[in-house]
Amino acid sequence: MDPLSVAPAVIARPTPQELALSGSWTARGIGAIKPQLDALSAPSGSGMVVDGARIEALDTSGAWVLQKLLRRLRDEGTTVQVRDLRPAFAKLLEVVGRQVADQTDTLSTVASAPPSTLEGLGRSAEAAVEQTVALLAFIGESAVALAGCVAHPERFRWRPILYNIRSAGVDALPIVGLLSFLLGIVVAYQGADQLRQYGANIFVADLVGLSMLREFAPLITAIIIAGRSGSAYAAQIGTMAVTEEIDAMRTLGIAPLDLLVLPKIIALVIAMPLLTVFADVLGVFGGMIMAHAQLGVGFDEFLDRFAKAVSITACLIGICKAPVFAAIIAVVGCFQGFRTKGGADSVGRQTTRAVVQSIFLVIVADALFSIAFSALDL
Repeated sequence: MDPLSVAPAVIARPTPQELALSGSWTARGIGAIKPQLDALSAPSGSGMVVDGARIEALDTSGAWVLQKLLRRLRDEGTTVQVRDLRPAFAKLLEVVGRQVADQTDTLSTVASAPPSTLEGLGRSAEAAVEQTVALLAFIGESAVALAGCVAHPERFRWRPILYNIRSAGVDALPIVGLLSFLLGIVVAYQGADQLRQYGANIFVADLVGLSMLREFAPLITAIIIAGRSGSAYAAQIGTMAVTEEIDAMRTLGIAPLDLLVLPKIIALVIAMPLLTVFADVLGVFGGMIMAHAQLGVGFDEFLDRFAKAVSITACLIGICKAPVFAAIIAVVGCFQGFRTKGGADSVGRQTTRAVVQSIFLVIVADALFSIAFSALDL
């Protein structure tokens, strides 16, 4: 007998209420069965027995076809009972049946009418609450990990911390300095016409100094770092999650929070205040140049007025915001990275969410700082 030959699958109908299946219900055996399936109809009665005693072989292809047949008969209102099927065949038929049911449910969901506005709002609110709870849990886990490192300083990984200080701090100096310099020019230019009308040219130092040191420098630095470093954190951790590197780390006994999260948070908390000071200097310098060009205020006059108008408190207020902004950016970036599931499209989606949420929370925190400083009369 040719080992490659198989008995074709056959459907016999000894009685209107019975189907007798025989042959090989495999990918090679079901090729000619389509006409029999198309001609098959549900019986006039309420039940049908499917006899599988003479099925010689069954694979997933045959089980898929058989499950489709059984589902079609049931959809037509017929009660179907399968009997005398070998245990191994029955198990395979059950597994494939679950897959068929899942696919049918998915298609039904896709084909169903779109959710109403109220339902969509409810689902969005549920997702937002779930993500907020998960973020708070992540913050708690990070705080516990940080406390453990403080209690056991040998657990600090200084090499990753120094690397992140370089990548998030030193490498960001050009873009932060350029944008801060341009922002200082814009602030001085926008105020020049108004100040000139009242002969208050010298007060451009007040405008540039207070606005840059208290608000613009820390905020523009945080936004740049959120788009630059926050996205990098989410993409790096997300890629590691997709490629199962994080699971491998846990298997080796390496805590992902200690290696991936804490060095980023510590490094950014150190680098952000320094970047803010750098942005302060470049922003004020840009304002000085524009004040000299538009209002005729010399550098010496500008610096003299600047020293009188801007107190050390105004400078410290801007610098004190920076560590809070840094913690927000690092935590949100790492959190969204750990939530990556699936493939490359999920990495991009979580990276986008990390940037958007970081910038949003930074602006919210800045507004809260403004309210608190106003209440404290600072």
